Amino acid sequence: MDQDMVVLARVRLLSANVRVVRGVEGLWIYRLLTQVEPEVYGSKLAYVLVEESGSPLLRKLPERRLVLLDEAVKVAQALSPANPYREKVLAKALAARARALT
Repeated sequence: MDQDMVVLARVRLLSANVRVVRGVEGLWIYRLLTQVEPEVYGSKLAYVLVEESGSPLLRKLPERRLVLLDEAVKVAQALSPANPYREKVLAKALAARARALT
């Protein structure tokens, strides 16, 4: 893992000055930081993945939408059962995936 990229992701996260960074930038930040600290950033990554899967562009690309939702489920499942956000983000990811399959 490139430590410079980790530092850049942390700087971007701090400079965003919001609770959750959304969109493509949020995906980049949380994907990278989840590799370093999964229990800290995994729930936010799962949240942003589910949120992005509902974007108007991805409604026209169901395969891409499912890829994001599968990633969200995988990330949420990987969180420790002791993580206070695990159940909430996992339920949200599973529900969004079920809706996408119908």
